[in-house]
Amino acid sequence: MDTTDSDATTRISLQALIRLQADARALKLPSARPARARQAGLQHSSQRGRGMAFAEVRLYQPGDDIRSIDWRVTARRQAPHTKLYEEERERPVLLLCDLGPTLFFASTGAFKQVRCAQLAAILAWLALSAGDQVGGIVFNGNTLSVQRPARRKKSVLRLLDTLASQQRSVLSPANSAAETTLDTALAEARRVAHTGSRIFVISDFLGISQSTTSLLGALARHNSVSALRVVDPLEQALPQNGRFAIAGTEGPVWFDASNRSFQKAWREKITRHEAALENCFRLSGVRATDISTQEAPAASLQPILGPGGQIR
Repeated sequence: MDTTDSDATTRISLQALIRLQADARALKLPSARPARARQAGLQHSSQRGRGMAFAEVRLYQPGDDIRSIDWRVTARRQAPHTKLYEEERERPVLLLCDLGPTLFFASTGAFKQVRCAQLAAILAWLALSAGDQVGGIVFNGNTLSVQRPARRKKSVLRLLDTLASQQRSVLSPANSAAETTLDTALAEARRVAHTGSRIFVISDFLGISQSTTSLLGALARHNSVSALRVVDPLEQALPQNGRFAIAGTEGPVWFDASNRSFQKAWREKITRHEAALENCFRLSGVRATDISTQEAPAASLQPILGPGGQIR
């Protein structure tokens, strides 16, 4: 199902992101194996305008359908009351895509920045095909681009062009720390998102700060927010031996994996970060899913999508 360029491991082109529309279509096809969805949906129907949402309860009026009487409210207020419903409208889908310096990395599969761009592109195509408005905030440590949600293919193409153009080919200087960029993007999302939006924050979340929890929580209070965390296997566990080099802002940094002190320090750092991140998601009420750099992007989205590739 992965239709990306064969050499799109460190950078992905606009054309490859456009071709991911085929992956989105494939996700909408019926599957013999139901998706293992873990998220509660906002919409009752995958088709725009096909569902009905509760609006209010008012006093019964002649001509009202008796099947809509709210018997609990009627008993409590000692007067007949009717439930009113309104047709559901399309909802805005906002994609926050992190292309910062820490995402210019992978030990297997494709770079994290490529996976982030691919995930955002597939979600954008799925949202557009469902009749939802699509917008995005793309940030890479130096720049932050905002596109307000709209229900037009041209808007999706403009978002994909931003994803392609803002990928990093070199690491940023140390003063372009990704942690401030993530928080800035979350703060910007509060200004852009309409109440009831479906928001995906796609990042490796290595740059969380003390403000990240409150910023995520503020978004989640009035919107449905999910975190898609792109991770690399090397970040979770180092090899047991061998010398390795990791790119740095001032050149490669070498480490000896057989050094027990280094291994211990690494494990302690990972443990602290995992605990802090779990606490961040728990307190903010944000649902999180880990996606590996070695996974095909469309397949990795299946567990969080509903039947027919519905964004829930």
